[in-house]
Amino acid sequence: MKLGVELGNLQLHQPVVLALPRGGVPVAAEVAKALNAPLDVLIVRKVGAPGNPELAVAAIVDGDPGEVVLNREIVETYSLDEGELRVLIANERPELERRRVAYRGKTRPISIAGKTAIIVDDGAATGTTMKIAIRALKRRSPREIIVAIPVSPQQTLYELAQEADRVVCLSQPGQFRALGHHYLRFPQLSDNDVVCAMDEAAQRYKTSQRHVAGHSSKAEKNRRSH
Repeated sequence: MKLGVELGNLQLHQPVVLALPRGGVPVAAEVAKALNAPLDVLIVRKVGAPGNPELAVAAIVDGDPGEVVLNREIVETYSLDEGELRVLIANERPELERRRVAYRGKTRPISIAGKTAIIVDDGAATGTTMKIAIRALKRRSPREIIVAIPVSPQQTLYELAQEADRVVCLSQPGQFRALGHHYLRFPQLSDNDVVCAMDEAAQRYKTSQRHVAGHSSKAEKNRRSH
């Protein structure tokens, strides 16, 4: 995976890879494998405007605790008060909770405090979800936040660079069409696909950590014997 190689050249401090499901999970799994880093999901649920669900007035970001990021410009445009916002947000929480249970179960989110948080998706057209994710993660005290995506238009990359510490993108086509057009294969993933990829990545990371611990123990014994 070229994206993992690019990130590996940056010599990152304690990287934690965070996938935006569903599409970002297989990409992030390859990045985590290349970096020998833990993989987690970052679930973001958009809160649509009244009568215009595609326009986000806010977003809920899963975590411990979860967070709400407001799109204040849209909130003001629709003249929404706190009560109306609470209702809109409450309507989206069940789906966020469903995805959290489906993707993570009872596993707690990986702490990114003092670490390098790498947010991965399969691409960024407008970058709206990615921007929300970045703003939420800033509150969790990471050392730095890196956006890692295979493809995105230049304008979106420019906007993401204003939010994140670094942006790594492999392709910046002048004519950006629907995301699927930039892939040879672009299957729609199910919740089960996400869970299987996460489980496989977790098992791989545990195995690699055991190997690292074993080598360290062996090296320490050799040092003491001399």
